[in-house]
Amino acid sequence: MTDTKGEISELRLAVLIDADNIPYSYIKGILSEIARYGTPTVKRIYGDWTRPDLSGWKKVLLENAISPIQQYSYTTGKNSTDSAMIIDAMDLLYENNVDGFCIVSSDSDFTRLSTRLRESGKKVYGLGEKKTPVPFIVACDKFIYLEILDSDHKKESDKDKKAEKSTKEKSNVLPKSVIKLISSSVNDVADEDGWAFLGEIGNIIVKKEPSFDARNYGYSKLTPLIEATGLFDIDTRETSNKGIKHIYIRSKMSGRAE
Repeated sequence: MTDTKGEISELRLAVLIDADNIPYSYIKGILSEIARYGTPTVKRIYGDWTRPDLSGWKKVLLENAISPIQQYSYTTGKNSTDSAMIIDAMDLLYENNVDGFCIVSSDSDFTRLSTRLRESGKKVYGLGEKKTPVPFIVACDKFIYLEILDSDHKKESDKDKKAEKSTKEKSNVLPKSVIKLISSSVNDVADEDGWAFLGEIGNIIVKKEPSFDARNYGYSKLTPLIEATGLFDIDTRETSNKGIKHIYIRSKMSGRAE
C-alpha cells in the first residue's frame, strides 16, 4: 500500500478468528505471523462463550487485546459462529477502514467470503490447520498452516536446524511438485540471461499455490529451500542501499546453455 506521499505503509488488517475450530494454543504464533503482513487494527474472535470447552480462551484474549463476540448456538449441528463472522466481515468491507482480512479458521464455509473480499480489492490471508479444505485455501491470497506456527515447534529450534541441514543434504525429500512449481516460476520472471529476482519468484509462487510456505518443508525461508534442490545458481547482488542485497536465481541448465 502506498500513501499520498508515495511512501510504503503497512496494510491495516482485520483479524477474524473462529473459536469453534481453532485451539487457543496457536494464538501467539498466529499474531506473530500476521505482523509479517501488516497491522491488525481489528481483532475479533467468535464463539459461544457459555460453552465450557472455550474457557481456555479467556486469559489469551485479555493478553492479546482480542475482542470476544458472543454468538449462541441456537440449533445443534448448525454453526451460527460462521454467520456472525461473515456479517461482520462484510460490515468492515463496506466501512472501508481496513486493507485486508485475516480469516483464522479451518472451515470451508468461508470460501465464498474470501472470494468476495478479494473481488473488492482486499487482501485475504487464511490461517488454519492442515485439515482445511482446498476450496478455502485457494480462495485466499495466501494461506498459512497453523502447525508450522506451533509454539512447541519453536522451542525445538535446534532440532529444526539439524533437520534442515539433513534435508539440504538430501534434496530428493522435496516433492517433485514443489521443484516443478519453483522451476516454472523462475522461468516466468527470468530475464534474457535466465536470472530471476527472488522477491518476484516468491510472489508468483504464492499466486499459483496460496498454501506454499518454505516452512512446510522444514526450511525457514525460500532461499535455503531452493538451494537444497541443487538445481539453481544463486547470486547475491549489492544494491544502491548500503546493507541491502538482492538475491537472484537461475536454473543451472540455463547457465550451461550459454
